[in-house]
Formats: sequence, C-alpha cells, structure tokens
Amino acid sequence: MSGQLLLSFLSGALVSFLLGLFGGGGSMLALPLLVHMVGVRSPHVAIGISAAAVAANSVMNLGLHARQGMVKWRCAIVFSVSGLVGATAGSALGKSINGQALLAAFGILMIVVGAWMLRKPRSLGQPDVRLTRLTARTLAPPLIVLGFVIGAASGFFGIGGGFLITPALMWATDMPISMAIGSSLVAVSVFGATTAINYTISGMIDWPLTALFVLGGAFGGVVAGRLLRRLSAHTHALRPLFASFVIAAGIYVAVDGIKTFTL
Repeated sequence: MSGQLLLSFLSGALVSFLLGLFGGGGSMLALPLLVHMVGVRSPHVAIGISAAAVAANSVMNLGLHARQGMVKWRCAIVFSVSGLVGATAGSALGKSINGQALLAAFGILMIVVGAWMLRKPRSLGQPDVRLTRLTARTLAPPLIVLGFVIGAASGFFGIGGGFLITPALMWATDMPISMAIGSSLVAVSVFGATTAINYTISGMIDWPLTALFVLGGAFGGVVAGRLLRRLSAHTHALRPLFASFVIAAGIYVAVDGIKTFTL
C-alpha cells in the first residue's frame, strides 16, 4: 500500500469515527485532511472523494444508530428530500468556483461553525416528538427551509453537513441531541451521495483513494459504535474540545487558501 493510500485509509478512519460519535463534524475535516494530509492536489477532486466517502460511511453509522432506536425517520426524510434539491444546486455551483477560493471560504465556515458549537444547548429536548398530520404545520416548514439551505451548503462545499444538520434538527423539532445525531445521518447520506454523483459526472473523483477512505471509515465506524454507549454521558463535555479543534483547523485552511489564492 502506497503512502498516499495509507494516509487516505487513516483519514477515513478518523472522519468516520468522529461522524459516528457526534453525528457530524467528522465530514468537516474530510476536505482539509484530503488536501493537506493525503495530498490531493485538486480541491475539486478532494470534494468529490469527500462526498462519496462520507455518504458511504454515514450509511454504515446510520445502521448503528437505527438499531438503538435513535432515528426520527419522518423528520429526517422531510429534511433530506428538501436538502436533496439544495445539494444538487450547491454542488453544481461549487464546481464553477476557483478551488483555492473554495478552500478559503470553507475554512471561514469551519471557524463560524466551530464557534457555534461552543454554545450550550438550550434544552435536553423532547424524545417523544413526532411528525404527524397534527404536528406537520409546526414541524414541516422549518424542516423544509433548513433542509434546503443546509443541503445547498453541503453540496457547495462537498461535506456531509452533519455538524449543521444536528443542531438544525434540534432547533426545528426540539428532539434530544442523541436522536438528532442519529437522524442527521439520513440527510448526510443523501447530501453526500447527491454531491458525489454530480462530481462523478464531471470526472472529479479519484476512486482508489475513495475506496481506501471508505475502508478506513468502516474501521472507524466500528470503533465509534463500540465507544458510543460508554461515552454518551460525556458527549457534551467532548463537543467543546472538538469545536476548538474545528476552529483551529478552519484558521489553518482559511489562511492557506487565501495565501495561495492571492499569490
């Protein structure tokens, strides 16, 4: 196995581990890992690999959460269908933007989201929330609007978007964070697959690196699944640490992207 393929495997393991543990955030690191650690020269190819791998890893992690009854399927499906439209538009636009400018914008987004993640949740949530005919008038509008907006951002930057989807689902439905994490993986899978298909059509995916990234993701997902129950009580304590890491990585990616773009 070449050094680049090994690095792709290790990066995939890290991304899937974080994705399974937090329901998001891991995919946020996929793009900078592929560019700066694995050594993918084209940011657009890195986006294609990231989208395909994150979609595959999300499906694997979704099974773990579903078996534990932590997925609100109706809310997740409405959110995902709306986001599918947004992801299609966002990925089409992203391919037309300069790659280094895209990386700089992505780094800035990482900083903003990392800072948002440092905020404490407003409540523990309502575990019995359900999308029915009676609750649709209240729950459906925010799910549809937020789904489209976050789907567009997901497609534009080639990310799963779980770090945005999880808090969005909590805000729209007041479901607990544990259920929002599981439900977010439905949308992450849909958004990632949509973006990956769009980039595949344009020939912007390196399949050997993608395969190793996904294989590493399978390993990381298994580890995350085994640790999930043990660490569930400490998830809120771990999130500030992870948010700080996202901010630091975002600063590096933004500065590097701006420096390269302006040269």
